[in-house]
Amino acid sequence: MTPDMVVDMLTKALQLSLLIASPMLLFGLIIGLIISIFQSVTQIQEMTLTFIPKIIGVIVAVMLFAPWMLDKLMTYSIQLFSNLHNYIGK
Repeated sequence: MTPDMVVDMLTKALQLSLLIASPMLLFGLIIGLIISIFQSVTQIQEMTLTFIPKIIGVIVAVMLFAPWMLDKLMTYSIQLFSNLHNYIGK
């Protein structure tokens, strides 16, 4: 296995992990922004007010995007295992 193959494999793995994590991160970011604007307007400074909706939003994002995330992971795993002979032989 050449260093270029290792770098390519790690690059694809990192890109996939960022792609899979992005829906949950975006849901948390958007909900946090909305709650922060609400807190600024109403001058409510309760810390649990931001925490609970973010958790619920991330759980909803996982439920909505789970089939897509599994499809991406399965595609990557199948590609990795089908090319395993190329990684071992060189």
